[in-house]
Amino acid sequence: MIISQTPIPGVVVVQTEPYSDQRGSFARFYCQDELREIIAERTIVQINHSFTRTAGAVRGLHYQQSPHAEMKLVRCLEGRVWDVVVDLRAGSPTFLGWHAEELSKGNQRMLVIPEGCAHGFQVLDEDSELLYLHTACYVSSAEAGLQPTDPKLAIDWPLPVQDLSDRDRNHPLLTAEFEGLVI
Repeated sequence: MIISQTPIPGVVVVQTEPYSDQRGSFARFYCQDELREIIAERTIVQINHSFTRTAGAVRGLHYQQSPHAEMKLVRCLEGRVWDVVVDLRAGSPTFLGWHAEELSKGNQRMLVIPEGCAHGFQVLDEDSELLYLHTACYVSSAEAGLQPTDPKLAIDWPLPVQDLSDRDRNHPLLTAEFEGLVI
């Protein structure tokens, strides 16, 4: 596994090196030893899978509030997505900044999203699937989100944003009063 830092502290890309032969390929999706510096004392407690049919569809931007904040490790199993992280951590040098990575079955990348960051993605290929590893269980009362088209974030989505859920469409816009999350 090759670990690369992004411009947002704590957000890293993990590149998997698959082994291939005439039968096909083998790739390590997760290794606690190789990711120890990133994962630290956290444990993976929940694994989720999403399937999205329509190219251009956006899911997110989601996060859980403390004390249920979670780290996510996200990998694309099928298709291609444009995966976005928004830094919501109070006092962070990249507060309200965003970073995106293309994740695909072909590029074997995984994006690590730390606590205090919102996550969302746009489907670039129809019938795309993501696998999420979480360090906290989902708690409905702690869920929160941002509108993916919030002008304050100015995310440059590669395709026109479409197929938003009612929940994602109705998240409040950021205001000057939002000072960030304390994690």
